[in-house]
Amino acid sequence: MSGQSTTATAPVSQKKMFVRTLLRGTGQVMFQESAWTGLLILAGIFWGAYESHTPQVAWGAVVALICSTLTGYILHEPDADGDAGLWGFNGILVGCALPTFLANTWEMWALIVVFSAVTTWVRTGYNQVMKPWKVNSLTFPFVSMTWIVLFASRIMGGLPTFSGGLSDPALPATAAATALPDVSFVPLVEYWLKGISQVFLINSWVTGALFLIGLAICSRWAAFWAAAGSAIALAVALLFRAPAADITSGLFGFSPVLTGIALGMTFYRPNIKSAIWTVIGIVATVFVQAAMDVMFAPWGLPTLTGPFCLTTWLFLLPLYKFDDNDPDNSEWHKMEKRVADDIKKAL
Repeated sequence: MSGQSTTATAPVSQKKMFVRTLLRGTGQVMFQESAWTGLLILAGIFWGAYESHTPQVAWGAVVALICSTLTGYILHEPDADGDAGLWGFNGILVGCALPTFLANTWEMWALIVVFSAVTTWVRTGYNQVMKPWKVNSLTFPFVSMTWIVLFASRIMGGLPTFSGGLSDPALPATAAATALPDVSFVPLVEYWLKGISQVFLINSWVTGALFLIGLAICSRWAAFWAAAGSAIALAVALLFRAPAADITSGLFGFSPVLTGIALGMTFYRPNIKSAIWTVIGIVATVFVQAAMDVMFAPWGLPTLTGPFCLTTWLFLLPLYKFDDNDPDNSEWHKMEKRVADDIKKAL
């Protein structure tokens, strides 16, 4: 009887571990190794996707998260890496992006499976290349793989774009004085929350609120810098008269949100000096976003989280220390060190 009981409970435990790994992969998009954070983020994705009548975005996220995580097991990537959720966070973003820009066809779903899986080993390769500079690939595996698919869709008839998805390639026009969007209190709050929700390509203030709650459960500093990143980006975009449609959709907020969390509490310990550095990084990300929007307009491609990756690399490469423990004792570096130690033990 005891043997039967052990056999019956073991698979349940493994299933729970797998679900925890999936949810942590969702949370790691915002640098949080927390299944509860991942659950609330996933709930926000489903709310926003169904609210906008694009359920394929939510289910694409789930399929991609599972595929990228399973790939880590198949390739025998370090267990600590998977347990921390690091196999899934690029994959889930691929699953959100492709249904956002491409039509809901079987070919699109096939590409979600393939390219979300690819991000798992591409991340390992990018990290090996970047290791001498003491930075990692962040969300660039997602960015680069999604760019490849969207570029290819321009000449492949089997990959029609979603209605209103990709813009037509065109040279950007010279900026003209444009009217500001509604800047009364309630609309401003909505723009601010949408800047957070757009991290997962979701245009919903409710989703943004759920993301903030999920972050606060794991880390008040993460929630603070996500909120501050979107608020500062919104203020800068309004001050410099960025396109009103982009402001109201939160499109100037999502990369600064990630920059804020990365610099404010992930790679540096929170203190006054690192806070000033983080605010500068958030402001810089807004201008990197605008510049990349112009650069990518002739290709008709979205910048995705490219501005976050570029800005964060530029702010981490100098290896400045704001106290004796920075940056080697940050939460992310603790996790990376734990993964590296496990690899050494395995060897």
